[in-house]
Formats: sequence, C-alpha cells, structure tokens
Amino acid sequence: MAQKDTPKTRLKKQVADAGLKSSLDFTKSNADKFAVFLINILGSITFLLICMLIFALWICWNLNFFHPLKPFDPFPFPILEMAVSLFAIILSVSVLINQNRQGRMDKIQQQVEFEVNVRAEDEVTKILNMVHEIHQKLGINTKADKELEEMKEPTDIEQIHQCLDDEKKE
Repeated sequence: MAQKDTPKTRLKKQVADAGLKSSLDFTKSNADKFAVFLINILGSITFLLICMLIFALWICWNLNFFHPLKPFDPFPFPILEMAVSLFAIILSVSVLINQNRQGRMDKIQQQVEFEVNVRAEDEVTKILNMVHEIHQKLGINTKADKELEEMKEPTDIEQIHQCLDDEKKE
C-alpha cells in the first residue's frame, strides 16, 4: 500500500533526501534523561517553596519553637549549613550538566540549519537556471549580469567549509 503524499511525508522525504543526519547524532543517554528530570524538578517554583518550608521548619525546630521536640542542630545550625552547602554543589553541577547538554543540542541544531540552508541554496540556484532557460526559449533578452551569473553557480560546500575552518584558526 503506497503512503499518501501529505506535506508531512514530503518533508520527511526531503529531509532524508537532503541527508540531514545531524539531527540523529544526539542520543539521549540515561544520564541525560536523569539530568533533564533533575533540572525540571530543581528549577521549579514548587521545589523552591518546599525548600523554604523545610529550612523554616528546621530553624524553628532547632530554636526550640516546638517545645515538645528536642533541638538536634542548635544555633548556628552546622548540620543545616553542611546540608545547604552539599545541596548547592549538587545544584550547580546539575546546572552545568544541563548547559553542556544544551550546548550539544545547539551545535546539532546549527548543523541542521546549515544543511537546510545549503539545500535551499541549491533549490534557488536550480530555479534561477530554469528561469534563465525559460527566458532563452521565449527569446527574452536578459542583460549580462555578473551577480546573476554568480548566483546561478552551484554552491561549493568545500569552499564554505574551508572558509569556516580558516576563520576558526584566526
């Protein structure tokens, strides 16, 4: 049974034809999934409110505001200080992990955008050549335009890569 030609299937075919493999380069490991899960929890207002409540209860308990409960971490709260310090380390490492992951995703997105732009450039070049051929067949005289002739030339990907490599070296 043939697949119906919809805009979505045409797009999938164009992506496959264009060789846009960069989007497949990023695989989520279990560590990445856990990091995303952790950041989603740690970065929420709910989590902030829960932490504030826990700290307030801890301080009130250890200042003996709850008389039947015996303080376990008297002022200046050394256990709380250690717990908050460890929590800060875990939080900062989680943020760094997420930034690294986001950087990898951004790099892949840039590569995909570059590949799409190259594909679009090829299509525009082909359209310009087709319009030029139509003009010739209809006998329409077009002015000699150096810029138009350059635009009709196919994009040299190797030259683009070489220019980018040269810029990186500088």
